[in-house]
Amino acid sequence: MSSPSLDTLLTWIKTESPTDDPAGVNMMMDLVVAQMEGAPVAVERIPGEPHGLGDVLILRAGPETGEKPILLMSHLDTVHPIGTAKSDLPIRIEGDRLYGPGIYDMKGGAWFSLEAFKEVARNGSAARPLVFLVTPDEEIGSPLTRPMIEEIGRGAAYALVTEPARDNGLIVTARKGVGRFDVHVEGRPAHAGSRHKDGRNAVHEAARHVLAIEAMTDYARGITTTVGMISGGTAVNVIPQHCRFPVDIRVETVADGEALKAAILGLKPHNPDIKITVTGDMNRPPYERTEGVEKLFQHAKGLAAEIGFELISAPRVGGGSDGNFTAAIGTPTLDGLGIDGDGAHTLQEYGVISSIAPRQELMKRLLETLR
Repeated sequence: MSSPSLDTLLTWIKTESPTDDPAGVNMMMDLVVAQMEGAPVAVERIPGEPHGLGDVLILRAGPETGEKPILLMSHLDTVHPIGTAKSDLPIRIEGDRLYGPGIYDMKGGAWFSLEAFKEVARNGSAARPLVFLVTPDEEIGSPLTRPMIEEIGRGAAYALVTEPARDNGLIVTARKGVGRFDVHVEGRPAHAGSRHKDGRNAVHEAARHVLAIEAMTDYARGITTTVGMISGGTAVNVIPQHCRFPVDIRVETVADGEALKAAILGLKPHNPDIKITVTGDMNRPPYERTEGVEKLFQHAKGLAAEIGFELISAPRVGGGSDGNFTAAIGTPTLDGLGIDGDGAHTLQEYGVISSIAPRQELMKRLLETLR
């Protein structure tokens, strides 16, 4: 990787862009627009400000043949708060590792995929029309961009997602579906000493449901249920009136997702004097390895072999991505095409510098050969 390219990527990492900072995300979108200057790429910018988010970019290039396009997808929002690069995760190069917030998830993969997209556009070598969707909200479940992803995805021949590679470069061909729910338990407050029997303890009721929800985990079927936070009560000597907790579920099949959704939305209080309110839904549908996905993977595997590296598919991944949406509507989808590395969402996040050139070449060749 040449030093000018590395300097450009370092600029990307220095431009911190957590989802909840639209100004930071839009600085990233500005960098993408600048990156496309001089190339035959049509840029559409959709304001995210009315939704409290950064903007969305839709880049179009390639032959105007009317054929179904190849859809590429990257997100430029991260989970790290502003200031992380100057404190807890300083940007640095250690051997073949580039450390910094968002380098692995997923600025490294987005950057080199945009480079491949631009090169193919300039060369006029695309196999079919190209659409590159750059989003500001993936880390919070893509509430703004999911309809765009599904609309473009329905009309696309293939979807390529630049989320990071897994475990030393493995590509992603299947992901679990993700569900998110919020549970509110409302009891009756009372003095913990003089009026204890008059109270209805919301924390006690919630605890029983937390145990039941966690017990829904079934590793053999690829089902996990997690209550990762809980809040309730006002003082140590008050019977708590309120308790709230979120629920995260991961499933391998649509049927399991619907079954768990029904179970969690249908929670009933053990005490009739207590009220339970549940909101939420399946956030991302399962991404299954269909025949179309398998064919696409084998094509990519052959291209990688020509380039000089072995492309291996990871086992089904537990985390979701925007690839879940395109796969669920039947568009053959390849994910994990981004940079190799590790530490997503942690203060040890890094990308492997030497993985960039071969994976950029793979992306370029996919855009030139997918018929």
